[in-house]
This record gives sequence, C-alpha cells and structure tokens, in this order.
Amino acid sequence: MTDYLVVGSGLFGSTFAYEAAKRGNHVEVIEKRDHVAGNIYTKEVEGIQVHQFGAHIFHTKMKDIWEYVQQFAEFNNYINSPVANYHGEIYNLPFNMNTFNKLWGVRTPAEAQAKIEEQKQNANVPEKPTNLEEQALSLVGTDIYEKLIKGYTEKQWGRKAVDLPSFIIRRIPVRFIYDNNYFSDPYQGIPKGGYTQIIEKMLASDLIDVKVNTDFFDHKDEYLQSGKRIIFTGMIDQFFDYALGELEYRSLRFETEVKDVDNYQGNAVVNYTDAETPFTRVIEHKHFEFGKGNKGKTVITHEYPKDWSRGDEPYYPIDNKQNRSLYKQYTDLANQAAENVVFGGRLGQYRYYNMDQTIMAALRLVKTEFGE
Repeated sequence: MTDYLVVGSGLFGSTFAYEAAKRGNHVEVIEKRDHVAGNIYTKEVEGIQVHQFGAHIFHTKMKDIWEYVQQFAEFNNYINSPVANYHGEIYNLPFNMNTFNKLWGVRTPAEAQAKIEEQKQNANVPEKPTNLEEQALSLVGTDIYEKLIKGYTEKQWGRKAVDLPSFIIRRIPVRFIYDNNYFSDPYQGIPKGGYTQIIEKMLASDLIDVKVNTDFFDHKDEYLQSGKRIIFTGMIDQFFDYALGELEYRSLRFETEVKDVDNYQGNAVVNYTDAETPFTRVIEHKHFEFGKGNKGKTVITHEYPKDWSRGDEPYYPIDNKQNRSLYKQYTDLANQAAENVVFGGRLGQYRYYNMDQTIMAALRLVKTEFGE
C-alpha cells in the first residue's frame, strides 16, 4: 500500500482520496482554505444552501458518473434555465423560440431561422471567421450577438470580442423549440442539502486525515521529501515557482448578501449581458432548491469577473496558443523534475472541467494508479 498526500480538497482530490482509501491506502489531504470542498463549497445561510464560489449545477451525459455521485447525496430535479437581462429587457437562455419571439415577434421555427439567416448574410463576415465577434455573427446574426453575447463575453474575459479567438464560441446552442433547459444532458440536478456533504462523506474514512488552513507551499520541501506520492490539484505553474512564466487565468469576485424579501429576482441565475453593468450575473440561491429557506429571507450573489494576479483565486484558464504552449512546457518539466507528483484537476491540468468531467478524470487516475 502507498501513502498519498493530496493537495486540495476539491472534487478531484477528494474523489481520488476516497477511492485510494477504499483500496486500503493511507491518505493525507491538505487544504489551504478553512473548509473542504474547494469551489463547490456550499454553506447554509437563512436555511438556504449558498454556493460560495459561483453557481454549480451538476449535469452529465454519463450515466455511470451520475450513479457514482448519487451515493454521496440525494439530488433534486433542478433544471438550469437562466434568463438574460439586457438593459431591463428579459430574454430566455439558451437561445430558443422564447428568445426569438421576444426579440422579433416570430412564432414559428421557420420564421426564426429566416430572421437569423437574413442577419447572418447582412453581417458580411468572412468565410473563415478570425475572431469571436466574426464567429458569433456568422452563427446567430447581429441582434443576438449585440444584446446577448458581446457585452457579457467581453466582461467575462476582460477583452474585446474582436481580440478573442473564434474557437471560444465555435458552437452556440440555438434551439428552434420552446425549451429553456440550458443543458442538453439527460442527468441534471443539485444535491439536497448542498455540495459540501458530498466531499465530507468522501473524506470520512479512517484512512484519510484532513488538515485545513494548511498551505502546501509553506512546507513544500518537507512534503516533497516525505516519500509520499503527491496528488497536486493546485496551479502547475505555481508548483514550479513560475519558473517558465505565469499561465493566464480569469478570476472572480463575489458579493453575497441577505435580502429581507422572500423572492428577489424570480430565478436562480440572471445574466446581465450589457457592457455597462459591471457584474455578469446575479444568483439567487434559494431557487436551486425550489424556494426552500426561511420565509421572508433570500440570499443573492453578484458575480464580478476580474483579471487574475498572484494571490487571487484562478477560476478560468485562458485557452489560447500561448498558454497551451506554456502549459506543455510545464508538463515536460513535471515529467523531468517531479517524478513522484501527479498533477490533476482544472489547475493542475490547466483546463476547464465541469463537475462530471472532474470526477471522470479522478477515476481515470485511480485506474492508472492502481492498475485497474
């Protein structure tokens, strides 16, 4: 049996720790925050499970992953149906017949398709779009782009749409049906009682020791010399002291407050798609659990995107050629200089993972580690 040190108690690290302990291995999990669960951490406020680090809706096409996560919590049947607020005009997302009816008064799929096609033709974009703006216009035309994509995307990434690569928005979900279900995945929901319980159950084994308020970098050399196999879920560039340069990330700032009303905005997620509003969305957490919570109280969170700098939480890797090249250099360095370290999760592997993909990646590592 092997002793493991798992750095980070998010979904990737905790899934691996759970599976390693199931196989008789001793696991130490260290977490720099004062709580487990990483960015899926939820906390009860006014009887409401508050998503402390942004909205998390579990969705997947993989039945085995859905069944796997069910062993740790009972899920409700929440369907993600965000709405967009553009200067007070309200539109359904993803783009569907409800959206098109509000935009243009059309009633049939044929009318909507004709309107989009007309606007695409009038946009005069090149046959091969070279940036995000051209790509979006070539897919949905001017109205949808100007009202529901441009401002939101530029706020999210901190760059003009003409300066963003086209592949970010290669496919836009456009549905010619009256359906506000944002995801097409057959399995979708939110755990009753929040996400934190899932991680707590994963880490409940007698073979797992958990230490919060413990930063790997405070005792890095000691950990590396401990003889334990290390599963590192932090930033791969930080692990190497940014020796080859910084990878780029986008960060977020959250402002959460209790409101003395029973229902603040009527929906769990409202995206603000104009450029002038500084936040990208407002989350009203009680709607994730169908209004459960103390009567006359609700909890809302404003989400502000921001540039990342050292010390900030990195939420979104910036996927471009430069960063992919730098990440490749770091993985080459890891193969040479970090033989007993495995890099995992969205920061260790510098990619955006949905929750189901995170679990799948952790289970893939389990198979690799234990020869299954």
